[in-house]
Amino acid sequence: MGKIVLRYISPIHQIQSLNRTLSSNNLLLFPLKLHAKEYSSSMDSAEDIFDSSLNLEETHYKEGYKEGYNHGIATGKEEARQVGLKTGFETGEELGFYKGCVDVWNSAIQIDPTRFSTRVQKGIKQMEELIQKYPVMDPENESVQEIMDALRLKFRVIRAGLRVKLEYDGYPKSRDMEF
Repeated sequence: MGKIVLRYISPIHQIQSLNRTLSSNNLLLFPLKLHAKEYSSSMDSAEDIFDSSLNLEETHYKEGYKEGYNHGIATGKEEARQVGLKTGFETGEELGFYKGCVDVWNSAIQIDPTRFSTRVQKGIKQMEELIQKYPVMDPENESVQEIMDALRLKFRVIRAGLRVKLEYDGYPKSRDMEF
């Protein structure tokens, strides 16, 4: 038997070729096969390291996008709640103002039915119906804006019929308030 010298050959196909040659002579080259597998797996892990380095920018972009998106959702919900609360308060305040005016006018009509013209009394009755028709518990109802516009218009008509200067100015701002 001759002496076989094994040397390390890095390309995989050369190792496979050598294994075929040796196995035809009934020699097993198990350590070399194991080494070839280890070499192959180490090459894969080296490629993984380089791939992760090359994709670093994309990875950080995706992570940043995900964090920003989640932060935006949380912040957006809080801001939406604040805006909804403010808008709901302002709408309720305006409706309350109109309801208070209607109540005062109806009280005046009960005391003296001839105090207001029939046209003004009809307008007050229509305004009261619009207030009752307003969907307070359903703010997403499509008729909300139409009813509010009709209430504002009816209020102006009644105000003109009574010849009074009465306006809804909204909630006073801190700069408008004097102590």
